[in-house]
Amino acid sequence: MTPADLGHEHRDTLEKIFSHASSGNIEWRSVLWLLEAVGTTTRLQNGKYQVTLGRETEVLSPPEGKNIDEQMLVDLRRMLRNAGVEPPPD
Repeated sequence: MTPADLGHEHRDTLEKIFSHASSGNIEWRSVLWLLEAVGTTTRLQNGKYQVTLGRETEVLSPPEGKNIDEQMLVDLRRMLRNAGVEPPPD
């Protein structure tokens, strides 16, 4: 799936992930919705999510608040980039 195939809200979330220096205002629910659109997500019994993008699988813990933290932002960028899901260059 390419960014052009994504809906407006998914593209906005993708752009936020790649454009922000920190994760201060990227909501977990928007990230999860994006991940469901571009990969496979499974909610585990412990409340975490197993996410597969391309050939990579990670287990992500939902943040305590509504926004993702900086480490999750780094992990998401890597996973999305490796799966070929990036916003188009400016």
